[in-house]
Amino acid sequence: MSQEQNFDLTAWWNELSFPSKELYKIDEAGKLILCANNTVRERIIADITPENADIVIKTLVEKFDEVEARVKEVEIEWITIEDKLKMADKVTQLNEYLRHANALGDFLKLSLLVHDWEHTIYTLTENNYTEKLKITELAESLAENTQWKETTQAFKDISDKWKQAGPIDKSRNDKLWHRIEAARKIFQERKRKHHEEEEKDLLGNLDLKIDLVEQAEAIAASTDWKKTTETFHRLTEEWKTIGHTLNKKNEELWHRFLAAKSVFFEKKRAHSSQVQQEQEQNYIIKAALVEKAEALKDSTSWNVTAQAFTALMEEWKKAGRAPKDKSDELWARFTAAQEHFFQGKRAHTDEIKAVQETNYNLKADILERAENLKNSTHWGEATAEMQELLEEWKKIGPIPRAYGDKMWEDFNAARKHFFARKDANREQRKHYAESQKIAKAEHAKGQIVKLRDDLKEEEERLIDFRSAIENITPGKKAGELRAHLEKLIADCEQKIKRLKEKYAEASELIKPMEEENSEKEMGNESGN
Repeated sequence: MSQEQNFDLTAWWNELSFPSKELYKIDEAGKLILCANNTVRERIIADITPENADIVIKTLVEKFDEVEARVKEVEIEWITIEDKLKMADKVTQLNEYLRHANALGDFLKLSLLVHDWEHTIYTLTENNYTEKLKITELAESLAENTQWKETTQAFKDISDKWKQAGPIDKSRNDKLWHRIEAARKIFQERKRKHHEEEEKDLLGNLDLKIDLVEQAEAIAASTDWKKTTETFHRLTEEWKTIGHTLNKKNEELWHRFLAAKSVFFEKKRAHSSQVQQEQEQNYIIKAALVEKAEALKDSTSWNVTAQAFTALMEEWKKAGRAPKDKSDELWARFTAAQEHFFQGKRAHTDEIKAVQETNYNLKADILERAENLKNSTHWGEATAEMQELLEEWKKIGPIPRAYGDKMWEDFNAARKHFFARKDANREQRKHYAESQKIAKAEHAKGQIVKLRDDLKEEEERLIDFRSAIENITPGKKAGELRAHLEKLIADCEQKIKRLKEKYAEASELIKPMEEENSEKEMGNESGN
């Protein structure tokens, strides 16, 4: 692009091409604007200047790939998930992200897609509200009913229907539920007064015993043995405290009550027998696990055996309870074998730590030498020594994790400091006249210097990472460290590729100036 005074914003915009350009406009002040439509609100994407125009457009177009990728990720989850309402928060967050993301691309398409999802979620929520409203109106229609037993069951059924109905927003959910509770209270109060008006003593006792029988029958099939046993004892005591009712009904209810108890306690006895058998089987399984643990306790394959002990512990947990009189002994043997192994592993780890402490001291010496060198002006000798220090650093193994990466960062900072000074010194010795070239070419030249430094730094980092991966010390974290270094290498290679591309682009910008200088030099030679 030419100098600022020659920059024609309108012409540049008219000649520009990128996907979905029709969704954008640019004003006289150079503000790049996303135009409003039914699903997208107008907003400023970027400020365009002669200096940044091309790179801003390129960056924003590339940024849209990230935006599309994020929408695609949610779209895949949307397609695969059965309960769309679980996506409500994620869709809302994605819509907010689209409202603020600065990029160049088809925002209309993405916004329409997210809008459809929001509409689907809204429709499902409203359907659930309609269903819960019907349940609420049914409850209110029962409030004045005089069919006491049927209506009592109906209110229980309403609670079940409510639980099965889909979710809605909390405010409306609470209001509907309060209406149901109000209707239920009205009915229960009427039911209570009804029974008081009838033969209060006999029928009151009858209701109480019916309630106890229904409770007993409701829990007869329960498998919560302890809680249900306590409940049956409580119900039996309550029965004793209730006075007599109609003779025929009293006998009938008592037989129903005893039948419910018999069903439960017979199942409980069968369950206890089955549990005993299962615990004996679990004992056999756990005894085998103990033998495996004891066979592993003297192993020196630290990582593999540690994983094996973890697997054995998982199997132990899955095996279930063994008979109590045998369980404690098995557990003591199992934990003793495990502790024996891990004591050995800890001793081994202590030895490794000692080696790593030695490595730390060696690297500390190298760091001190690098710090002493970083301000040297003996460029050749200092450069050679800096490279020797780096090679020495690579040959030294890892240091304790507790020290983190700070030592390497300090060492690398000292090297960068020296080479930055060296580069700066080299630049200072170049012809000063070249610095007076056109502002844009100067800016490009500055970019080249920075890109060269960045490229050099990245290539040095790549060398360091590759060297590090070749010198990984086998250990518990070796696999994790290798994976981490491989990712760093891939990121570094990708960054070097991008830096080289940018370097080539910047070189093209100053190429005319270099050719001009070359022609001048040739002219001077001819004149001489």
